[in-house]
Amino acid sequence: MIIETSKGLVLRTRPLTETSLIVHWLTPDLGRLATVAKGARRPKSPFRGKLDLFYEVEFSFTRSRASELHNLREVSLIETNGFLRRELTALRSASYAGALIEKTTETETPLGGLYELMTGLLRFVAKLPDADQAVPAFELKLLDQLGLTPDLESSRLQPGTKILMRKMAELCWNDVARLKLSAAQQEEIHHFLHGFLIYQFGPLPRSRNHRSL
Repeated sequence: MIIETSKGLVLRTRPLTETSLIVHWLTPDLGRLATVAKGARRPKSPFRGKLDLFYEVEFSFTRSRASELHNLREVSLIETNGFLRRELTALRSASYAGALIEKTTETETPLGGLYELMTGLLRFVAKLPDADQAVPAFELKLLDQLGLTPDLESSRLQPGTKILMRKMAELCWNDVARLKLSAAQQEEIHHFLHGFLIYQFGPLPRSRNHRSL
């Protein structure tokens, strides 16, 4: 039996039995994967308090030979991202981003940069939970990571909007925070990316529409 270790963000959890959880992870080296946390719902479980949405942990697991649900062994909490429990807008942005990653990537397919992209978004919304740039910048950076960068030059977007979108895709999160979007630009970017993402991936996570971009 080979024990593997990784660092990961909890993207989602759901009950498997009365005592166990399925935990969906985003990792920097293994991509997305799922594990069974046996007994995690018991009051005295060693997993108790360590497996919640967007918790960052070090964990170990053994692979299942029969399915894509592997067996979680140990977890060591790194960061809870507790601000998400206080800032609803930040939580919505993060939840949408996590759902979009699940929608657009295959399980256990490493894609360099996605983990850093997601953790970068979390740091961004921790400082600026209501920032209008957060979701569109994430979408543009994700599309770039997936090799699906939109052809802005051939679009009907306004010239200033095209410049802003290129900057959101290319700049680091700290510099994205300095970009200013007018209400008209926010609306134009929102509708362009909505159509582009649906064309590429089909229906989007409903959480995208929980806020006006």
